[in-house]
Amino acid sequence: MLAQFNEFDRPIRAFRSRAGQGGEVNLFSYIRLEPTWPLMEFPLNYTAIFVTVVANFFLGFLWYTPLFGKVWAREMKFDTSVQPTGGQMAKGLIIMVIGNFLLAFVFAHNIGAWTFVPGMDGMPATGRILNAAIFTWLGFFLPVDLTTVAWESRSWKLFFINSGYHLAMLLVAATILTLWQ
Repeated sequence: MLAQFNEFDRPIRAFRSRAGQGGEVNLFSYIRLEPTWPLMEFPLNYTAIFVTVVANFFLGFLWYTPLFGKVWAREMKFDTSVQPTGGQMAKGLIIMVIGNFLLAFVFAHNIGAWTFVPGMDGMPATGRILNAAIFTWLGFFLPVDLTTVAWESRSWKLFFINSGYHLAMLLVAATILTLWQ
């Protein structure tokens, strides 16, 4: 087993040998800047990323308008009688599209990276979708949503609306990006 890592271990052993003899040691002569392993590449499906952006845009519209819009606005303490200006609406929509693109682009990389894990190719698509969405939600979205309750004094009702949206958004993205690789 040790012989397998001999190429990587050789500079460390040479460095230790010279240092132990009291000789002059130049650490930078032992550092390799280029990788010695094959780089793994995976192609991204930009059509799937685009479809994910559009699907999550419509999911956000449905989630925060007909499904939970009134409750969400009340919990956010928005005055629902005041309509946003055209500029405010355009700014919000543009930022949402940019955010959806960043999520889809990075999530596609994340899902693609999991294909290199041994045994993942044997997992059914449903398992890969749930694995990607739920673990991403648990590790990255849920903690941030919880801090809004703890530090911003947001209600638990608002927490469940926003956190539910984040999970639904990840499930939609994972489904599209996994099935359309």
